[in-house]
Amino acid sequence: MEKGLNAYIREEFQIKEADIRTYSPLALAYIGDGIFDLVIRSVVVGRGNARANTLHHRTSHIVKAHTQAEMMHKLLPHLTEEEQAVYRRGRNANSHTMAKNATVSDYRKATGFEALMGYLYLTDQMERMMFLIKKGLAELGETL
Repeated sequence: MEKGLNAYIREEFQIKEADIRTYSPLALAYIGDGIFDLVIRSVVVGRGNARANTLHHRTSHIVKAHTQAEMMHKLLPHLTEEEQAVYRRGRNANSHTMAKNATVSDYRKATGFEALMGYLYLTDQMERMMFLIKKGLAELGETL
C-alpha cells in the first residue's frame, strides 16, 4: 500500500508522529486550509491547461469561506461523531483574524471545515477526505 502524502513528508523530514488530539483546532485549520487548496488546485489544473489567472479564479471560487461553509452544511449529516467533534472544535475556536469577504458565521464554519480537512490529512485519511470533498462539491453542484 502506498503511503499518504503526510506520512511521506514525515518520513522524508524525520518528523516524529504526534498525538493529533494535542493539536489546537486552529493548527488543524491551518494545515487543512493548505491541503484543501492543494486538492482543489490539483483538480483545476488537471482539468486542462489555462492561464494562471483563469486557474486562480476557478480555485478561489471554491476555497473561499462562503463555499466552504455551504459545503460543511451539506456534509454535516454524513460525518462520523469524531469528525463532527473536530468540526465543532474548529468552528468554535477563538481566532483573532477574520476573512476579508466573509460573514462571521461563514468564517467560523469554514474554519471548522478546514480543521476537519487538517485532521483527516494528519491522520492519513486521504480516502475519507477525498470522499467528503467530492460529496460536498457534488451537493453544491460545483464543477471545477
